[in-house]
Amino acid sequence: MNFLLDEVARATLRLAEAGIASPRTDAEELAAFVHGVRRGGLHSVADSDFDARYWECVARREAREPLQHITGHAYFRYLELRVGPGVFVPRPETEIMVDWAIETLRSMDVADPLVVDLGAGSGAIAISIAQEVPRSRVHTVEIEPEALKWAELNIRETGHSDRVHAHAGDMRTALPELDGRVDLVISNPPYVPTRDGEVIPPEVRDYDPSPSLWSGEDGLDMIRDLEKVGRRLLRPGGAMAVEHHDGQGIEIPWFFPEDRGWRDVLNRKDMARRDRFVVMRRADEDT
Repeated sequence: MNFLLDEVARATLRLAEAGIASPRTDAEELAAFVHGVRRGGLHSVADSDFDARYWECVARREAREPLQHITGHAYFRYLELRVGPGVFVPRPETEIMVDWAIETLRSMDVADPLVVDLGAGSGAIAISIAQEVPRSRVHTVEIEPEALKWAELNIRETGHSDRVHAHAGDMRTALPELDGRVDLVISNPPYVPTRDGEVIPPEVRDYDPSPSLWSGEDGLDMIRDLEKVGRRLLRPGGAMAVEHHDGQGIEIPWFFPEDRGWRDVLNRKDMARRDRFVVMRRADEDT
């Protein structure tokens, strides 16, 4: 074992004692970041090339600063995105919802589908759809100025400025010019109950922007509003997907009733087989 791998082992113990959920992975990711290699290449770093900045990064992670803030990037599907203070760090759970959205768009008999992403964050959802559904036209909305800057940066750096348009504004009132025209609406809205504040990990509670997390005592305030937004934006037969807390799966389908023009309302599960997002369609005009 070389010197760097010895230090990674020590860092793993420190991170585990600090309560980090994935101490070995984080210790290796930080070592790879500092030394400019991939995790699989850590064994190739010569002892003489060890960079003492590694321990500065470990100390930051030990203090529960998000790994992605330290490295400056987050991975989402096929993307490497820039992230940092002021923006919600994209989660792997959301990738399953995006997968559903992409397959739904590909199945539509629409040459250049119109998509609205409510809550841009880093731009992960909007950019993924634009990249994987090449003729799609995507609009994404973000209320937080700092988060919007990160989204715009990622849209530019991934080369999708021609088809992903970021808008500043409240997702509840955004894009009235698109009313009744949108093929697919997708959102990872705030859904954490305010009553859960003490049990949320520090990486989330102290670093993700508050408006991207909290949504009333039961966490459902924004999702209730999104029912109205989807009804306004979608064309007849258009589709919608909304992420939610894994404990909200029983309640949320009831927010999208048939008598308001919704059909095919279903909960979908994440990689851990927990209810994670709800999907539905607007009824056709002749139904």
